[in-house]
Amino acid sequence: MLAAMPESAPSPRSTGGAPTRSGGDACPGTLRLHRADDGALARVRVPGGVLRADQADALLAVAERFGDGELHLTSRGNVQVRGLGADCGSGPAELLTAAGLLPSAAHERARNIVASPLAGLDGRPALGTWLTALDRLVCGSATAAGLSGRFLFALDDGRGDVDALGADVTLIAEGDGGLLRVGAGDAVFPVSAAEGPRAALLAAEAFLRAARDSGAWRVKDLPDAARAALVAEVAEVTRVVGAVTRPGTVLRPRPHTATAPRPGPVSGPHATAISVGVPLGRLAPRQWRLLTGTARRYGGELRLTPWRGVVVPGPFGQNGEAAAAEVLRATAAAGLITGPDSPWTGVGACVGRPGCAKSLADVRAEAGAAVGPVGRLPVYWSGCERRCGHPHGEWIDVVATPDGHRISHVRGERPEPRATVRDDPSALAAAVAEARA
Repeated sequence: MLAAMPESAPSPRSTGGAPTRSGGDACPGTLRLHRADDGALARVRVPGGVLRADQADALLAVAERFGDGELHLTSRGNVQVRGLGADCGSGPAELLTAAGLLPSAAHERARNIVASPLAGLDGRPALGTWLTALDRLVCGSATAAGLSGRFLFALDDGRGDVDALGADVTLIAEGDGGLLRVGAGDAVFPVSAAEGPRAALLAAEAFLRAARDSGAWRVKDLPDAARAALVAEVAEVTRVVGAVTRPGTVLRPRPHTATAPRPGPVSGPHATAISVGVPLGRLAPRQWRLLTGTARRYGGELRLTPWRGVVVPGPFGQNGEAAAAEVLRATAAAGLITGPDSPWTGVGACVGRPGCAKSLADVRAEAGAAVGPVGRLPVYWSGCERRCGHPHGEWIDVVATPDGHRISHVRGERPEPRATVRDDPSALAAAVAEARA
Protein backbone atom coordinates (compact mmCIF):
# COMPACT_ATOMS: atom_id res chain seq x y z
CA MET A 1 0.00 0.00 0.00
CA LEU A 2 1.08 3.57 -0.60
CA ALA A 3 1.50 5.63 2.53
CA ALA A 4 0.87 9.35 2.90
CA MET A 5 3.81 11.50 3.89
CA PRO A 6 3.81 14.43 6.28
CA GLU A 7 2.95 17.72 4.62
CA SER A 8 6.52 18.94 4.54
CA ALA A 9 10.06 17.91 5.22
CA PRO A 10 11.51 18.55 8.67
CA SER A 11 13.24 21.90 8.88
CA PRO A 12 17.03 22.08 9.03
CA ARG A 13 18.74 22.87 12.29
CA SER A 14 22.40 23.73 12.76
CA THR A 15 24.87 21.98 15.04
CA GLY A 16 28.35 23.45 15.09
CA GLY A 17 27.86 25.08 11.71
CA ALA A 18 26.85 21.86 9.91
CA PRO A 19 23.26 21.61 8.70
CA THR A 20 21.53 18.59 10.23
CA ARG A 21 17.91 17.48 10.18
CA SER A 22 15.35 17.18 12.95
CA GLY A 23 13.73 14.08 11.43
CA GLY A 24 13.86 11.57 8.61
CA ASP A 25 14.02 12.35 4.92
CA ALA A 26 10.49 13.30 3.87
CA CYS A 27 11.19 13.65 0.15
CA PRO A 28 8.25 12.03 -1.67
CA GLY A 29 8.48 9.09 -4.02
CA THR A 30 6.22 6.58 -5.70
CA LEU A 31 5.78 4.25 -2.73
CA ARG A 32 5.67 6.98 -0.08
CA LEU A 33 3.44 9.90 -0.93
CA HIS A 34 3.37 13.52 0.12
CA ARG A 35 0.06 14.81 1.47
CA ALA A 36 -0.79 18.14 -0.20
CA ASP A 37 -3.91 20.29 -0.13
CA ASP A 38 -4.99 18.97 -3.55
CA GLY A 39 -4.53 15.32 -2.59
CA ALA A 40 -1.54 13.04 -2.32
CA LEU A 41 1.52 13.58 -4.54
CA ALA A 42 3.74 10.90 -6.08
CA ARG A 43 7.16 11.75 -7.49
CA VAL A 44 8.37 9.25 -10.07
CA ARG A 45 12.12 9.17 -10.62
CA VAL A 46 13.09 9.08 -14.30
CA PRO A 47 16.90 8.65 -14.44
CA GLY A 48 18.35 10.97 -17.06
CA GLY A 49 14.80 12.06 -17.89
CA VAL A 50 14.70 9.25 -20.48
CA LEU A 51 11.29 7.67 -21.10
CA ARG A 52 10.22 5.08 -23.63
CA ALA A 53 6.84 5.77 -25.23
CA ASP A 54 5.20 2.90 -23.34
CA GLN A 55 6.56 4.23 -20.05
CA ALA A 56 5.10 7.64 -20.86
CA ASP A 57 1.77 5.90 -21.49
CA ALA A 58 1.98 4.30 -18.04
CA LEU A 59 2.58 7.66 -16.36
CA LEU A 60 -0.46 9.15 -18.05
CA ALA A 61 -2.53 6.13 -17.05
CA VAL A 62 -1.59 6.71 -13.40
CA ALA A 63 -2.47 10.41 -13.65
CA GLU A 64 -5.83 9.80 -15.32
CA ARG A 65 -6.94 6.81 -13.25
CA PHE A 66 -5.76 7.93 -9.85
CA GLY A 67 -4.77 11.63 -9.98
CA ASP A 68 -5.79 14.97 -11.46
CA GLY A 69 -4.96 13.87 -15.02
CA GLU A 70 -1.94 16.17 -15.47
CA LEU A 71 1.77 15.34 -15.48
CA HIS A 72 3.97 17.81 -13.61
CA LEU A 73 7.66 18.04 -14.58
CA THR A 74 10.23 18.77 -11.90
CA SER A 75 13.57 20.59 -11.86
CA ARG A 76 15.35 17.22 -11.88
CA GLY A 77 13.68 15.83 -14.97
CA ASN A 78 11.30 13.71 -12.91
CA VAL A 79 7.49 13.51 -13.03
CA GLN A 80 4.96 14.26 -10.33
CA VAL A 81 1.37 13.03 -10.27
CA ARG A 82 -0.88 15.16 -8.06
CA GLY A 83 -4.36 14.80 -6.68
CA LEU A 84 -4.06 11.11 -5.82
CA GLY A 85 -6.96 9.85 -3.77
CA ALA A 86 -6.67 8.02 -0.48
CA ASP A 87 -8.16 4.93 -2.11
CA CYS A 88 -5.52 4.57 -4.86
CA GLY A 89 -3.80 1.78 -2.94
CA SER A 90 -1.07 -0.06 -4.82
CA GLY A 91 -2.55 0.70 -8.25
CA PRO A 92 0.00 3.39 -9.29
CA ALA A 93 2.98 1.30 -8.17
CA GLU A 94 1.70 -1.76 -10.04
CA LEU A 95 1.35 0.19 -13.30
CA LEU A 96 4.78 1.82 -12.93
CA THR A 97 6.47 -1.47 -12.02
CA ALA A 98 5.01 -3.17 -15.09
CA ALA A 99 6.43 -0.34 -17.24
CA GLY A 100 9.93 -0.67 -15.76
CA LEU A 101 9.73 2.63 -13.89
CA LEU A 102 10.10 1.06 -10.45
CA PRO A 103 12.94 -1.47 -10.75
CA SER A 104 13.79 -1.46 -7.03
CA ALA A 105 11.42 -0.55 -4.22
CA ALA A 106 14.38 0.02 -1.88
CA HIS A 107 16.05 2.48 -4.26
CA GLU A 108 13.12 4.31 -5.88
CA ARG A 109 13.93 7.64 -4.18
CA ALA A 110 17.71 7.22 -4.64
CA ARG A 111 17.49 7.10 -8.46
CA ASN A 112 18.01 10.85 -8.83
CA ILE A 113 20.10 11.19 -11.98
CA VAL A 114 20.04 14.17 -14.35
CA ALA A 115 21.77 14.04 -17.73
CA SER A 116 22.50 16.48 -20.54
CA PRO A 117 19.25 16.33 -22.57
CA LEU A 118 20.92 16.85 -25.95
CA ALA A 119 23.70 14.30 -25.42
CA GLY A 120 24.42 12.39 -28.62
CA LEU A 121 22.10 14.57 -30.71
CA ASP A 122 24.15 17.62 -31.66
CA GLY A 123 27.72 16.41 -31.81
CA ARG A 124 28.39 15.89 -28.10
CA PRO A 125 28.98 12.37 -26.71
CA ALA A 126 26.02 10.10 -25.98
CA LEU A 127 25.49 9.22 -22.32
CA GLY A 128 23.19 6.20 -22.56
CA THR A 129 25.86 3.69 -21.53
CA TRP A 130 26.79 5.70 -18.43
CA LEU A 131 23.14 6.26 -17.53
CA THR A 132 22.18 2.59 -17.80
CA ALA A 133 25.27 1.48 -15.86
CA LEU A 134 24.90 4.02 -13.06
CA ASP A 135 21.21 3.28 -12.53
CA ARG A 136 21.96 -0.45 -12.43
CA LEU A 137 24.80 0.06 -9.95
CA VAL A 138 22.70 2.29 -7.67
CA CYS A 139 19.84 -0.22 -7.65
CA GLY A 140 22.31 -3.04 -6.93
CA SER A 141 23.95 -1.36 -3.94
CA ALA A 142 22.41 -2.00 -0.54
CA THR A 143 24.38 0.99 0.76
CA ALA A 144 22.97 3.35 -1.89
CA ALA A 145 19.46 2.62 -0.69
CA GLY A 146 20.35 4.90 2.23
CA LEU A 147 20.76 7.98 -0.01
CA SER A 148 18.20 10.68 0.65
CA GLY A 149 15.66 11.66 -1.95
CA ARG A 150 17.57 14.93 -2.31
CA PHE A 151 20.95 13.44 -3.21
CA LEU A 152 21.67 14.06 -6.91
CA PHE A 153 23.86 12.47 -9.57
CA ALA A 154 24.58 14.33 -12.81
CA LEU A 155 25.92 13.05 -16.13
CA ASP A 156 27.27 15.88 -18.26
CA ASP A 157 28.26 15.46 -21.92
CA GLY A 158 30.95 18.13 -21.57
CA ARG A 159 28.86 21.21 -22.36
CA GLY A 160 28.45 22.08 -18.66
CA ASP A 161 24.65 22.28 -18.62
CA VAL A 162 23.93 19.81 -15.81
CA ASP A 163 27.37 20.25 -14.23
CA ALA A 164 26.09 23.74 -13.34
CA LEU A 165 23.19 22.28 -11.33
CA GLY A 166 25.40 21.61 -8.32
CA ALA A 167 24.82 17.87 -8.05
CA ASP A 168 26.40 15.85 -5.27
CA VAL A 169 28.28 13.60 -7.69
CA THR A 170 28.87 14.66 -11.30
CA LEU A 171 30.41 12.63 -14.10
CA ILE A 172 31.62 14.72 -17.06
CA ALA A 173 32.54 13.37 -20.48
CA GLU A 174 36.07 14.44 -21.40
CA GLY A 175 37.96 13.07 -24.39
CA ASP A 176 38.03 9.27 -24.22
CA GLY A 177 37.20 9.22 -20.53
CA GLY A 178 35.55 11.33 -17.92
CA LEU A 179 35.94 13.60 -14.92
CA LEU A 180 34.38 12.93 -11.53
CA ARG A 181 33.30 15.89 -9.38
CA VAL A 182 32.20 15.49 -5.76
CA GLY A 183 30.03 18.39 -4.59
CA ALA A 184 30.48 21.86 -6.05
CA GLY A 185 34.24 22.16 -5.68
CA ASP A 186 36.61 22.82 -8.57
CA ALA A 187 38.62 19.61 -8.10
CA VAL A 188 37.81 16.67 -10.40
CA PHE A 189 39.24 13.17 -10.73
CA PRO A 190 40.13 11.85 -14.20
CA VAL A 191 38.38 8.48 -14.62
CA SER A 192 38.15 5.94 -17.40
CA ALA A 193 34.95 5.88 -19.42
CA ALA A 194 34.32 2.24 -18.49
CA GLU A 195 34.73 2.82 -14.76
CA GLY A 196 33.08 6.25 -14.52
CA PRO A 197 29.69 5.00 -13.26
CA ARG A 198 31.35 2.77 -10.64
CA ALA A 199 33.45 5.72 -9.49
CA ALA A 200 30.27 7.78 -9.14
CA LEU A 201 28.64 5.08 -7.01
CA LEU A 202 31.76 4.75 -4.83
CA ALA A 203 31.67 8.52 -4.25
CA ALA A 204 28.02 8.34 -3.16
CA GLU A 205 28.74 5.45 -0.79
CA ALA A 206 31.69 7.38 0.64
CA PHE A 207 29.37 10.33 1.23
CA LEU A 208 27.04 8.15 3.29
CA ARG A 209 29.96 7.15 5.50
CA ALA A 210 30.98 10.80 5.87
CA ALA A 211 27.40 11.83 6.67
CA ARG A 212 26.82 9.15 9.28
CA ASP A 213 27.48 11.43 12.24
CA SER A 214 26.41 14.77 10.76
CA GLY A 215 22.92 13.89 9.54
CA ALA A 216 23.67 15.59 6.22
CA TRP A 217 21.49 14.71 3.23
CA ARG A 218 23.74 16.26 0.57
CA VAL A 219 27.45 16.96 0.15
CA LYS A 220 26.92 20.70 0.61
CA ASP A 221 25.42 20.00 4.06
CA LEU A 222 28.67 18.48 5.36
CA PRO A 223 30.98 20.56 7.55
CA ASP A 224 34.04 21.86 5.70
CA ALA A 225 36.38 19.33 7.31
CA ALA A 226 34.07 16.45 6.47
CA ARG A 227 33.82 17.59 2.83
CA ALA A 228 37.60 17.71 2.56
CA ALA A 229 37.87 14.25 4.11
CA LEU A 230 35.23 12.97 1.66
CA VAL A 231 37.19 14.19 -1.36
CA ALA A 232 40.33 12.52 0.03
CA GLU A 233 38.47 9.24 0.57
CA VAL A 234 37.00 9.31 -2.93
CA ALA A 235 40.49 9.85 -4.34
CA GLU A 236 41.72 6.78 -2.46
CA VAL A 237 38.84 4.38 -3.17
CA THR A 238 38.74 5.22 -6.87
CA ARG A 239 42.52 4.71 -7.05
CA VAL A 240 42.32 1.35 -5.30
CA VAL A 241 39.72 -0.06 -7.68
CA GLY A 242 41.54 1.31 -10.73
CA ALA A 243 38.82 3.77 -11.78
CA VAL A 244 41.09 6.79 -12.06
CA THR A 245 43.30 7.18 -15.10
CA ARG A 246 45.93 9.11 -13.17
CA PRO A 247 46.35 9.91 -9.46
CA GLY A 248 45.41 13.20 -7.90
CA THR A 249 42.98 15.86 -9.00
CA VAL A 250 42.85 18.51 -11.69
CA LEU A 251 40.98 21.80 -11.54
CA ARG A 252 37.85 22.34 -13.60
CA PRO A 253 35.65 25.14 -12.22
CA ARG A 254 32.00 24.23 -12.06
CA PRO A 255 29.89 26.39 -14.43
CA HIS A 256 27.52 28.74 -12.65
CA THR A 257 24.94 29.05 -15.41
CA ALA A 258 22.75 26.06 -16.20
CA THR A 259 21.60 26.56 -19.79
CA ALA A 260 18.42 24.87 -20.96
CA PRO A 261 18.13 23.48 -24.50
CA ARG A 262 16.92 26.17 -26.88
CA PRO A 263 13.29 25.53 -27.88
CA GLY A 264 12.89 24.51 -31.51
CA PRO A 265 14.67 22.11 -33.87
CA VAL A 266 17.89 20.42 -32.79
CA SER A 267 20.18 19.42 -35.65
CA GLY A 268 23.36 17.44 -35.46
CA PRO A 269 25.47 14.92 -37.32
CA HIS A 270 23.61 11.86 -36.08
CA ALA A 271 19.97 12.83 -35.58
CA THR A 272 17.40 15.54 -35.77
CA ALA A 273 15.40 16.31 -32.65
CA ILE A 274 12.97 18.88 -31.32
CA SER A 275 13.07 20.69 -28.00
CA VAL A 276 9.96 22.18 -26.41
CA GLY A 277 9.34 24.00 -23.17
CA VAL A 278 6.36 23.32 -20.92
CA PRO A 279 4.72 26.39 -19.36
CA LEU A 280 5.10 26.04 -15.59
CA GLY A 281 5.92 22.35 -16.10
CA ARG A 282 2.26 21.28 -16.39
CA LEU A 283 1.28 18.90 -19.19
CA ALA A 284 -2.38 18.22 -19.88
CA PRO A 285 -3.30 14.75 -21.20
CA ARG A 286 -3.65 15.97 -24.80
CA GLN A 287 -0.19 17.58 -24.68
CA TRP A 288 1.37 14.46 -23.18
CA ARG A 289 -0.29 12.25 -25.80
CA LEU A 290 0.98 14.51 -28.57
CA LEU A 291 4.57 14.25 -27.34
CA THR A 292 4.30 10.52 -26.69
CA GLY A 293 2.78 9.92 -30.11
CA THR A 294 5.58 11.89 -31.74
CA ALA A 295 8.18 9.83 -29.88
CA ARG A 296 6.47 6.59 -30.90
CA ARG A 297 6.35 7.68 -34.54
CA TYR A 298 9.99 8.71 -34.74
CA GLY A 299 12.73 7.89 -32.24
CA GLY A 300 10.66 6.02 -29.63
CA GLU A 301 11.98 8.11 -26.73
CA LEU A 302 11.24 11.25 -24.72
CA ARG A 303 13.84 13.13 -22.68
CA LEU A 304 12.53 15.24 -19.82
CA THR A 305 14.86 18.11 -18.99
CA PRO A 306 15.79 19.67 -15.62
CA TRP A 307 14.30 22.91 -17.02
CA ARG A 308 10.79 21.46 -17.27
CA GLY A 309 11.01 20.83 -20.98
CA VAL A 310 10.94 17.85 -23.30
CA VAL A 311 13.35 16.76 -26.04
CA VAL A 312 12.05 14.32 -28.66
CA PRO A 313 15.02 12.72 -30.47
CA GLY A 314 14.72 11.74 -34.12
CA PRO A 315 15.67 10.63 -36.66
CA PHE A 316 12.78 12.21 -38.52
CA GLY A 317 13.45 10.43 -41.82
CA GLN A 318 14.67 11.70 -45.20
CA ASN A 319 12.72 14.95 -44.87
CA GLY A 320 13.88 15.43 -41.29
CA GLU A 321 13.78 19.22 -41.18
CA ALA A 322 10.30 19.39 -42.71
CA ALA A 323 9.01 16.68 -40.37
CA ALA A 324 10.52 18.44 -37.34
CA ALA A 325 8.90 21.72 -38.42
CA GLU A 326 5.54 19.99 -38.72
CA VAL A 327 5.89 18.54 -35.23
CA LEU A 328 6.83 21.94 -33.83
CA ARG A 329 3.76 23.54 -35.41
CA ALA A 330 1.57 20.91 -33.76
CA THR A 331 3.22 21.34 -30.35
CA ALA A 332 2.95 25.13 -30.58
CA ALA A 333 -0.76 24.81 -31.36
CA ALA A 334 -1.06 22.63 -28.25
CA GLY A 335 0.33 25.44 -26.09
CA LEU A 336 3.95 24.34 -25.69
CA ILE A 337 7.02 26.56 -26.07
CA THR A 338 8.67 26.00 -29.45
CA GLY A 339 10.87 29.08 -29.83
CA PRO A 340 12.89 31.51 -27.71
CA ASP A 341 10.45 34.33 -28.47
CA SER A 342 7.62 32.75 -26.46
CA PRO A 343 6.59 34.96 -23.53
CA TRP A 344 6.70 31.82 -21.35
CA THR A 345 10.41 31.30 -22.00
CA GLY A 346 12.28 31.42 -18.71
CA VAL A 347 9.14 31.63 -16.54
CA GLY A 348 8.77 29.13 -13.70
CA ALA A 349 6.79 28.73 -10.50
CA CYS A 350 6.20 26.33 -7.64
CA VAL A 351 2.74 24.77 -7.32
CA GLY A 352 1.50 27.51 -4.95
CA ARG A 353 -2.10 27.73 -3.82
CA PRO A 354 -4.41 25.84 -3.72
CA GLY A 355 -2.15 22.78 -3.96
CA CYS A 356 0.30 23.70 -1.19
CA ALA A 357 -0.78 24.62 2.32
CA LYS A 358 2.42 26.57 2.97
CA SER A 359 2.01 28.85 -0.05
CA LEU A 360 0.83 32.41 0.56
CA ALA A 361 -0.39 32.99 -3.02
CA ASP A 362 -1.55 31.36 -6.24
CA VAL A 363 1.82 32.02 -7.83
CA ARG A 364 1.09 30.07 -11.02
CA ALA A 365 -1.86 32.32 -11.76
CA GLU A 366 0.21 35.39 -10.86
CA ALA A 367 3.05 34.26 -13.13
CA GLY A 368 0.59 33.80 -15.98
CA ALA A 369 -0.93 37.22 -15.42
CA ALA A 370 2.54 38.82 -15.46
CA VAL A 371 3.78 37.08 -18.63
CA GLY A 372 5.06 39.66 -21.10
CA PRO A 373 8.07 40.27 -23.34
CA VAL A 374 10.90 37.77 -23.01
CA GLY A 375 13.37 38.88 -20.37
CA ARG A 376 17.14 38.56 -20.30
CA LEU A 377 16.96 36.60 -17.05
CA PRO A 378 14.66 33.74 -16.06
CA VAL A 379 12.12 34.39 -13.33
CA TYR A 380 10.82 32.00 -10.70
CA TRP A 381 7.73 32.59 -8.58
CA SER A 382 7.57 30.98 -5.12
CA GLY A 383 4.64 30.87 -2.74
CA CYS A 384 6.86 30.85 0.34
CA GLU A 385 10.48 31.15 1.44
CA ARG A 386 11.23 27.47 0.68
CA ARG A 387 11.37 28.25 -3.09
CA CYS A 388 10.72 24.64 -4.06
CA GLY A 389 12.13 23.80 -7.49
CA HIS A 390 13.92 27.11 -8.05
CA PRO A 391 16.55 27.39 -10.82
CA HIS A 392 20.32 27.71 -10.43
CA GLY A 393 22.77 30.39 -11.44
CA GLU A 394 21.44 33.89 -12.11
CA TRP A 395 17.70 34.53 -12.01
CA ILE A 396 14.93 36.80 -10.73
CA ASP A 397 13.35 35.54 -7.54
CA VAL A 398 9.72 36.49 -6.78
CA VAL A 399 8.56 35.30 -3.36
CA ALA A 400 5.14 35.75 -1.79
CA THR A 401 5.49 37.07 1.77
CA PRO A 402 2.99 38.37 4.33
CA ASP A 403 4.03 41.89 3.28
CA GLY A 404 3.66 41.38 -0.48
CA HIS A 405 5.84 39.96 -3.23
CA ARG A 406 9.57 40.41 -2.71
CA ILE A 407 11.60 40.63 -5.95
CA SER A 408 15.31 39.80 -5.79
CA HIS A 409 18.17 39.28 -8.24
CA VAL A 410 19.93 36.00 -7.43
CA ARG A 411 23.53 35.36 -8.41
CA GLY A 412 25.01 32.09 -7.22
CA GLU A 413 22.14 31.50 -4.76
CA ARG A 414 22.68 34.90 -3.09
CA PRO A 415 19.55 37.07 -3.42
CA GLU A 416 19.92 40.83 -3.77
CA PRO A 417 16.52 42.37 -2.90
CA ARG A 418 15.26 44.91 -5.42
CA ALA A 419 11.66 45.71 -4.48
CA THR A 420 8.57 44.60 -2.58
CA VAL A 421 5.20 45.06 -4.28
CA ARG A 422 1.96 44.98 -2.28
CA ASP A 423 -1.44 43.95 -3.69
CA ASP A 424 -1.07 45.54 -7.13
CA PRO A 425 -0.92 43.01 -10.03
CA SER A 426 -0.04 45.66 -12.62
CA ALA A 427 2.79 47.08 -10.53
CA LEU A 428 4.01 43.56 -9.79
CA ALA A 429 4.12 42.63 -13.49
CA ALA A 430 5.96 45.85 -14.32
CA ALA A 431 8.50 45.35 -11.53
CA VAL A 432 9.19 41.77 -12.60
CA ALA A 433 9.62 42.81 -16.25
CA GLU A 434 12.03 45.56 -15.23
CA ALA A 435 14.04 43.16 -13.07
CA ARG A 436 14.29 40.57 -15.89
CA ALA A 437 15.50 43.18 -18.36
